[in-house]
Amino acid sequence: MWSPASAVTTAEAVRSGQLSASDSGAAALRRLEATDGWVRAFVDIDPAGSLAVAAAMDRQRGSGSGRLAGVPIAVKGRAGPGSDQVRRLVAEGAVVLGATSTPRGTTHQTWGHTDRGPTRNPWRPDLSPGGSSAGSAAAVAAGVVALATGTDGAGSSRIPAAWCGIFGYKPTTALAVPTGPAVPAVPAPLARDPRDLRLWADVVLGDLPPVGEAGTAVWAPDLGYAAHELDPEVVAVAHAAAQRLADRVGLRWTNPTVELLDPAIAWTALRDPAATVADRRAAAAVRAHNDDRLAELFTRADLLLTPTTPAGPHGHAGPGPRMSVALTWVFNLSGHPALSIPAGTTADGVPVGLQVVARPGADRALLDLAAACPAAAPAPSRPARRYP
Repeated sequence: MWSPASAVTTAEAVRSGQLSASDSGAAALRRLEATDGWVRAFVDIDPAGSLAVAAAMDRQRGSGSGRLAGVPIAVKGRAGPGSDQVRRLVAEGAVVLGATSTPRGTTHQTWGHTDRGPTRNPWRPDLSPGGSSAGSAAAVAAGVVALATGTDGAGSSRIPAAWCGIFGYKPTTALAVPTGPAVPAVPAPLARDPRDLRLWADVVLGDLPPVGEAGTAVWAPDLGYAAHELDPEVVAVAHAAAQRLADRVGLRWTNPTVELLDPAIAWTALRDPAATVADRRAAAAVRAHNDDRLAELFTRADLLLTPTTPAGPHGHAGPGPRMSVALTWVFNLSGHPALSIPAGTTADGVPVGLQVVARPGADRALLDLAAACPAAAPAPSRPARRYP
């Protein structure tokens, strides 16, 4: 599979005149054409429009270029091009290649749908890429683009990032959505190079609050409620990655007990307009309990590490018995920033993610930590086996 230059590198090359925005866009379109028949990451593309935007940028280069000059991006869903995050990225020179797949209707069974069939995981086309930012994650993992937009309301960027072997970032909710519904879906990027997450944050979120470096961490694979969901091999791969990360950046392990309550009732009730008063009271109690426990935890550790998902990706027929959101949606309720970092693969070659969570507002420390990690490995070349 291709390994395109990072968004940071591409923008620097376009600004310096070493690369034209037109050539950057044309190369991305060639990668899209070569992979679209089997990955099916996109639902809409406009090659002529994308190249016209890039050509206009080349003509105007003398007047200055933005922080994302000439960087091709994939955008989550058909409504994505009109989103605030995309408007900000385009204003800095990003070139929208197309809209990526999301779940169809109200079901998340296969996560990404196109009129040609389900979106496939570039690592294992017989498996789901995760979602709901399915096509965006697949487009990045397949090497079509270096950066794609997503959203994260229960793990919708972190889960596909984990299953596709790339980076996903959920910002502190208050930084991304100052006001909104009880459990807002926040804008969230997906990338192969962790430096591109910081570039996205600089453009979309603006100046991040200053924080000190993260120095301590706690490993909590089940968060106190999800032990029955865990696949031991996924946990082992994520734990090994946590140890490598700690060695790389000099983290010191602490061991406070992490005993959160299962957030399922809270997340569901707060999103359901038909929820009863009793449902909402129960949801508020769970949320308050977890907020208190997390606040206390982050007085004793700078980072909380877990597997991103309790198990690996399911097939296209639908989810297995394990809940893919089990370890992610609690942080949508609490508003904490979280990353999914590529952790490695299982014995059968399926990617695993390591989730790293920081206290609210500590996004800069989280992104600095990500920047210390190597870029994600490219997905394998197109398999010889044919998939339906």
